[in-house]
Amino acid sequence: MPSAPNALQTTSVAVWGVVGATGTGKTALSLNLAEALARAGRPAEIVNADAMQLYRGMNIGTAKLPPHERRGIAHHLFDSLAVTEEAAVAWYQPTAREAITDIHARGADAILVGGSGLYVSSVIFDFQFPPHDEALRAELEAELTTHGPGVLFARLRAADPVTAARIDPKNGRRVVRALEVLAQGSTTHGAALPEAPALWHEHTRLIGVAVPREELVPRLDARVEAMWQHGILDEVTKLREQGLEQGVTARRAIGYAQALAQLQGELTQAEAIAQTQALTRRYARRQVSWFKRYSQLQWVQPEHPVQRLLDDAS
Repeated sequence: MPSAPNALQTTSVAVWGVVGATGTGKTALSLNLAEALARAGRPAEIVNADAMQLYRGMNIGTAKLPPHERRGIAHHLFDSLAVTEEAAVAWYQPTAREAITDIHARGADAILVGGSGLYVSSVIFDFQFPPHDEALRAELEAELTTHGPGVLFARLRAADPVTAARIDPKNGRRVVRALEVLAQGSTTHGAALPEAPALWHEHTRLIGVAVPREELVPRLDARVEAMWQHGILDEVTKLREQGLEQGVTARRAIGYAQALAQLQGELTQAEAIAQTQALTRRYARRQVSWFKRYSQLQWVQPEHPVQRLLDDAS
């Protein structure tokens, strides 16, 4: 007589979010989780939630898992954009949700993996992005070119200090977007994690991968050094031929901007590596701060037995 299915097997298809700072081991845990789910009778597929891994050819600097190391597990939204295209969360949200819906239609769970906080939130939680006004944006971008981000950021800070506190004052693209939204009558930017976010999909499980900072910092520094050892300059040279310097988002990616500067003679290799290390550490701090706001998040160490995660869901 066959045994009765457990609760995990009878639950409808789910969304699993595997999130956390860069370099914490999210990729390995997500692969282990997908395999554990398959053993439990629930096939699973992985959806990328790292903004820079959306780009074709940006592999070394993003630690993108090569296809032959994906253990036969289907991966989605990797290599989706050319480096000349803009990675925008307003585009990513419906694209990722469509991928997840297709995965569910195949009877599989979807594992959303990445550290781009707003990208993860846009899929996991139910909130909408304000519309675009192309004419207004063009006007603001012209002002950005003429006066630089400082003048526009000061205007944003006066009008919406909450949004200004979340934005890098040097990130002209995000400052322009925030001002564009405010000019259309919104009282705040809106594209942020709500105070009490509602889940987009009922069956969602959020897992945060954490490493103590005293361990993470040397790991990140070594990872940056390995980027140069493994040929990021050659990778960037090829991407320049594909229009990297004309890209809005890709050319500003941590590591790629510094490699470009080195190739252009603006930084020495030691300076490029040191700058990338400092920016990576700062980015990791921001990622942790973002994900700490997820009340539904279960924090685990990278070596956490994935079977326990399944047992907890049963």
